[in-house]
Parts: sequence; structure tokens; C-alpha cells
Amino acid sequence: MTESNGFRKPNVLWICTDQQRYDTIGALGNETIRTPNIDGLVNGGVAFTRAYCQNPICQPSRASFMTGLYPSTLHVNGNGVNTFPENVPLISKLFADAGYRCGLVGKLHLNAAYDGVEKRVDDGYSYWHYSHTPHWQTANDPSKGHDYVQWVAAQGEDLEAVLADPEGVPDRLHHTTWCAEKTKEFMVQNCDTPWFVNLNMFYPHPPFNPPREYLDLYDPDAMPGPLYRESDLAEQKRLDLIPVQREAAPPDQLAVGHREGQTGNYLGGRQDAGAMKAHYYALITHIDDHIGCLLDVLEETGQREHTIVIFTSDHGEFLGDHGLIYKGCRFYECMTRVPLIWNWPGQFESGVQASGLVELIDIAPTLLDLAGLEIPDHMQGCSLRPVLCGDASPDTIREFVRSEYYDAQGGKNRDGKSGFGTMYRDDRYKLVVYHGYDLGELYDLEEDPGEFENRWDDPEFRDLKLDLMKKSFDASMLITDWGGVPVVRRTPGSRF
Repeated sequence: MTESNGFRKPNVLWICTDQQRYDTIGALGNETIRTPNIDGLVNGGVAFTRAYCQNPICQPSRASFMTGLYPSTLHVNGNGVNTFPENVPLISKLFADAGYRCGLVGKLHLNAAYDGVEKRVDDGYSYWHYSHTPHWQTANDPSKGHDYVQWVAAQGEDLEAVLADPEGVPDRLHHTTWCAEKTKEFMVQNCDTPWFVNLNMFYPHPPFNPPREYLDLYDPDAMPGPLYRESDLAEQKRLDLIPVQREAAPPDQLAVGHREGQTGNYLGGRQDAGAMKAHYYALITHIDDHIGCLLDVLEETGQREHTIVIFTSDHGEFLGDHGLIYKGCRFYECMTRVPLIWNWPGQFESGVQASGLVELIDIAPTLLDLAGLEIPDHMQGCSLRPVLCGDASPDTIREFVRSEYYDAQGGKNRDGKSGFGTMYRDDRYKLVVYHGYDLGELYDLEEDPGEFENRWDDPEFRDLKLDLMKKSFDASMLITDWGGVPVVRRTPGSRF
């Protein structure tokens, strides 16, 4: 579709993985992992190297970046929330209303997923191939709406047996493969009209079951170790009122194993950070190969030059850092900082690694701006178009970024209370406040990028802490939902 002014609306291929931390891309400094296709997106586009999610848990993070609003403003604060505000449009709905063909492949997670299926909202998707997760115990009932389950069954395979294979899930039956196949189908079917597709891959979220040939690429005993010091155990013990999915442990004693409702092989019985990282990296390399296939389809169908490709993730993974695994109410870089790569040949800057602070809520307004669509006033993100197009500095974007956790997993601590925390991070310092307790964290990320030296109780940092707490409080207040807009506004100088 080309408008009368000659502007052709760009396609949007938005690839979002699940639980992928920022430091898992070869071209961005990881010398161990193999990601040649994502590296190509980095080298030919703009990579924001300090991009932060607005919540370290799936559902609130996804609801946030799909609307351009902070989770607490949107009132979607945790996993398991079964309501979504009807008056806030998704970015996919805005594109659909503008004449785009919109598709969803994989996970969405804007509502609670009972038995692995969630209630749909007015999402704008006319192409819907949904699978919240490949490994629910009830997933073998095709009537539940698990498209991936039906795809496996159509190949004459039993899903439970596939997931339990100690050699890992074969590529031809893997959830990542299904995601890629359905996305290719969508792109080929819609060559003649502008399209927008959310490809939401489930991995590298656990269970860690890559195809065997990908796991063989990585030697668990040769993997770089996590960010860990013995002092981490005492620090996590101090914070143990604030819930995480697993208690802290040394890197060779991690409690990696089955979670309720899941099947699948976990690390060949090993419980160490090296095995965990090898499986995690193998899943990412598997994803990378399929991204390469998607890019090939765009080239073969003549769509690459007018397709915006975004690569990101909803939040990170501890992966043994500070003695922790999986996720929870913490705001370390490994949890809140994620990949964010934009690529559009001939339109965006090439080979730029932008160090300026950005948030995932910036994605929605940026896409609207690039497509020539109006950005709604309610959106709290800002357009990154000037940086992408070389009209603004890539190294100074936001003054600060913030993330929040408001009982996001419904977890209770040993006192029967829930975790509430906020993070405020400027160019140098990170402040974390755990609300309801005299607990927090303060890091000088310039001197201590590994976040080992917590200055929360350091007298020398008292004034800085108070200043950052005031700024964090202001930031939290200024994104509060104001409620309805007044019907009658006061005139200047009026008392009423």
C-alpha cells in the first residue's frame, strides 16, 4: 500500500523472546554465544545497549510495551491478572485500525493463562496462532486452543513424549520452529499489503530443552561463570523477605529442576551454572537460526527493504548471577536490561550501538511515528525515530529509566507478605527501594558494574540516596493514572 504522497507504509516484524538477558548477543560483546543472524541485525541497524523493561515479570512487562504505558498506570501489575483495561488500545489494534494486516504467533500473555490459554482482548489480530507455552500438563487437549499442540499432533507425535526426550526437543518439533513456520506463512500470505506481526517466542525461558545438535555447540564446563561472589549469599539472605523463584546458592549448587506443571529434561541432571548457561545459550542459537530463515523469506519475497525488524525480550534471567536463577523481585542488570535492536535497510542508521537509556515503552510510539500514524496522548514512552534516523544523539536519550514490581507473581515471603519494589536508574547510579521494609539497594554502576557493593547503608552515600529517592518518588507519582479527564477545564485565573 502506497499513499498518494508516495510513502509506503512499512511492514513490522517484531520478534520478542522470553526471559533473554541483554548480554547474550555476539556482536554486542558476548564472545561465547553464536548469534550470526542477530549480529547481522546489529551490524546493519541500531542496537540500544541500555534498554530496560518496566517489570521483570512476563505479563506486566508485555502489557506495558504493547500499550506504551507503565504497568502500574495500566493496572496490569503481575502474572495471573485476569483483567485488561478496555479503554487502552494495543499497538496491534492501532495498526489494524490504520489498515494493516496484523498477526500474532506464539505467546501474548496480556491476561492470565488458565490451562495455558488466555482471554483475548480487542487486539486487532486477524492472523492468530497462539501458544502460551509448550509444556502445560493440560496442553494435549487440542480444544484448549494451543496451536502448537495441534501442530505437533498433526505430525503424528505425542507432545508429552516429545518434551520429555532426554536428548532435547528435535528441531522439527520444537516450539521455536513452529513459531518461525507460522510467521513465514503470514509474511508470504501478505506480500501485497502492509503487515504487522508479533512473533513472541517462548524461549529461552525454561524448561531448557534445545535440540541436541544445538546443545552440542556448548561445553558446560567451558562456559564463563556468572557474576558471583561469596558475599552474594549474605546479601540475598538480607533481602530474603523479598520473593524470588529460588533461594540463592553457589554456582555449583543451583536448584535447577522441574517446576510444577512442566515437563522436560533439565540440564541432564546437573545443578550448576555452567550447564544452565550452555542450555540457555543453545536455545538462543536455535532462535537465531530461525531468525535467519525469516530474513531469507523477506529477501526472497522482495519485502526486506520495506520491513522494520525489531528484536527484544520481555525481561532477563538471573542465570546464576548473585547466586540466583530464573526471576523475581530483583532489579539487577541481568533482570531488567534486555536486547533492543532495530533494523530497516536504507532507512535507519547502520552499525550504531546507542548507549543512551531507553525503555521498552518507547517501542509503541516509535512504531507509530515510523508508520506515519498519530501517537496517542496517553502513551508514556517516547519515539526513538530521531536516534534511529541519525537526527539525535544515540548516547543521550532519557535522563533515567524505571522498573517496578508490585506483587507481580503473587508470591508470599516467610512473613506472609508480598514484594513491592521500584527501580530508578540514571546514567551512573541505580536505586532500588523495597516498599514496606527498611530494605533497598544503591549501586554506583560506573565503579561497580557487577552490582556487588550495595551502598544503601553507606553513610558516605546518604545524601545521594536521599536525592535519588526523591527523584524516584517523583517519577512514580508522575506516571500515576489520573483517572478520567475533566469535562470542564478551569480557565486561567479562575478559582473554580
